Amino acid sequence: SAPVLEGAARAALPGDCRDVLPSETHVLLLRGAALEAWRVGAGPALLDGQPAWRRELPEGEEAAELPLVPGGYVVPRADFFRPLSPALRARQLALGHEHALLLAAAGHLFAWGAGRHGQLGGGDLESATEPRLVEALQGVPMGQVAAGGWHSASVGEAGDLYMWGWNESGQLGLPSKGMPGSPMAATAEANHSSPPSSGPWAAHQSPPQAAFISIQAFPALLDMPGGADVSKVSCGSRHSAALTRTGELYTWGWGKYGQLGHRDTAASDRPKKVCSFEAWGLGVADVVCGPWTTFALALPL
Repeated sequence: SAPVLEGAARAALPGDCRDVLPSETHVLLLRGAALEAWRVGAGPALLDGQPAWRRELPEGEEAAELPLVPGGYVVPRADFFRPLSPALRARQLALGHEHALLLAAAGHLFAWGAGRHGQLGGGDLESATEPRLVEALQGVPMGQVAAGGWHSASVGEAGDLYMWGWNESGQLGLPSKGMPGSPMAATAEANHSSPPSSGPWAAHQSPPQAAFISIQAFPALLDMPGGADVSKVSCGSRHSAALTRTGELYTWGWGKYGQLGHRDTAASDRPKKVCSFEAWGLGVADVVCGPWTTFALALPL
């Protein structure tokens, strides 16, 4: 049977569909040698009629993995296609709500977009309209990158994990005022969809005497439990997940919808192992975070 797209939109994917990039408003499909954008909510049949946008790939060129496509990248909202300089030699691109991260062929990391929550990793809260080198990680070859709602993560080729950006729910794995019982937890609960543009969370970080970090504007090396080496990181809107080289899954950040997999809905500002897989005799081979969900591929040990 044909693959089925589930969630806010439900549809049987066409047989020539090679990749999908969804959002709440549009679904981007890579179909054969063309890209298409379809509106979500236009009717019960998502793929009936005509796409909202279509772009043929250059003859003889193929898209690697969305959002990267020949000549640039795509986003699941108008204007859909955005050009990139070939000099960047992109090998991976990750999209946050308001920013983008690009991993270059040589392991260098570039960031651009909104920066008011430190998600660009430049040590400031400035935005950037063009890709900007994350200088703090220069000389440390990166192997993988992930973008959350307003936070960022990257994994070095040696297995080190770096986190930066907004930390109000502990999504960086650093001490957060947004933990249950803290004065700011009620505010975080009431405004969980997007960050404030001013106020305590818009500061570079908490005052020196405080033990909390609201915004981490430079990449911070995160110590994993037991010194575990990380093979992959993925980020949701306000939570994060890391897969170790030994097949263990750790999650942290916002947990209201059970997305951390710890059999509760509590938030966590430190990486915690998801123990269910080991109890089931499974090792985790891959992990992908949705905005408020976590998906894991687990195989028998």
